[in-house]
Amino acid sequence: MVFFDVIFTGLPAAPAPGTEVWARGMGSSPGGIANLAVAASRLGLKTGLAAGFGDDLYADWCWRTLSEQEGIDLRPSRRYPGWHTPVTVSLAMENDRSMITHGHHVPETTETILATTPASRAVMIDLADSEERHGPPWWERSAAQGALIFADVGWDPTGRWDPSTLDGLQGCHAFVPNCVEAMAYTSTDSPEAALLRLADRVPLAVVTCGGDGVVAVDSSTGEEAQCDALKVEAIDATGAGDVFGAALVVGTLAGWPLKQRLLFSSLCSSLAVQQFGGSLAAPGWGDIADWWSSTKRGAKTGVPGAVDLLQRYGFLTDLLPPGPVQGVRRAEATIARFSDP
Repeated sequence: MVFFDVIFTGLPAAPAPGTEVWARGMGSSPGGIANLAVAASRLGLKTGLAAGFGDDLYADWCWRTLSEQEGIDLRPSRRYPGWHTPVTVSLAMENDRSMITHGHHVPETTETILATTPASRAVMIDLADSEERHGPPWWERSAAQGALIFADVGWDPTGRWDPSTLDGLQGCHAFVPNCVEAMAYTSTDSPEAALLRLADRVPLAVVTCGGDGVVAVDSSTGEEAQCDALKVEAIDATGAGDVFGAALVVGTLAGWPLKQRLLFSSLCSSLAVQQFGGSLAAPGWGDIADWWSSTKRGAKTGVPGAVDLLQRYGFLTDLLPPGPVQGVRRAEATIARFSDP
C-alpha cells in the first residue's frame, strides 16, 4: 500500500500520556511501497508502481507527487472511490523511529490489480503481504519472464513472526530484511546466524543492521561480504531500508561485485537518514556526487576518515554522471501540490 506519511523529527522525548511534545522538524511524503519506488526512480531506474489509491486529498497529492514529480509510471495502479488513504505518523528519535498507522486493506488484491504484469528486469515486493492468496503469487509470472525478484518484509504487528512467511521466498532472487526481522523469522540470536539460514532460501541474502552495518551472501556469484555503516548524524531513519534495497537492485542489475553493492547501498541509505520525509529523503545522483566531492575535499584537508572513504568508494569515479545533475525535491511540513526543493 501507499501511505500518507507525516514525520516528526527533533523530538526531545516520546510524549507521555497527558502531555504535549513539540518537534523541531516535520515533513509529509508518500510512504509505504512508495519509498521503494521513489528511491529506485531517483537512482535512474525506469520504475512502475502497482498500488491502490483512494479518492481523497491525500491520494491526489501522493499520485501527483509520484507521477509528475518523481516520474514513476502509475499505469498499473488503481484508484478507489470512497476508500481513504492509509496514514502513518512517524516519530524519529534516538537514531530510529516509532510509527502509528491507521488504514484499511485495499479493496482489491494485488493479484487482481496486476492481472497482467509488465515486462521488467527486476521486481521489488513486500513478502509479508497480508492478503489471502489463491494460487501462486503474481510475481512468479515476472520471474518466469526473467525478472529478478527482490523481497523485503515489514514489521509483524501480531508478534507471531510466522516462519511460514519465508515460504514466499521460493522463486525470489534476493531477500533484504533488517536484523530484527531476520532473527525473528529464523528464530536465531544473531544477524550472522540469520543470514546463514536465509542463504539457504535465496541466491542473494542480505541482512541490514542499522548503525552496525550489513552482512550478505550471494551464492549466485560465490561472494560473502560485510560493510560497516557510515558514521553520520541521522535525523530520520524512515525509509532507509527501502533506499538500501533500491540501491542494491541498481548494483545487482549492473553486475557490480557484492562488496561494491553493499558500499553503494549503505552510502545511499546514510544520505537518506540525514533528511526527513521517508520517500522524499531518498538521494539522487546529484546527492551522491556532492558527497563524493565533499569526501575528496576532506581527504585533501585532513578530515579524519576521509582518506579511507576515498579508497573504499573509489569506484564512484566511474559511476557518477558527467556534468551537472538535476537536484531532487525534499519533504515539507504541509501538504502542497509538490514538495519544495
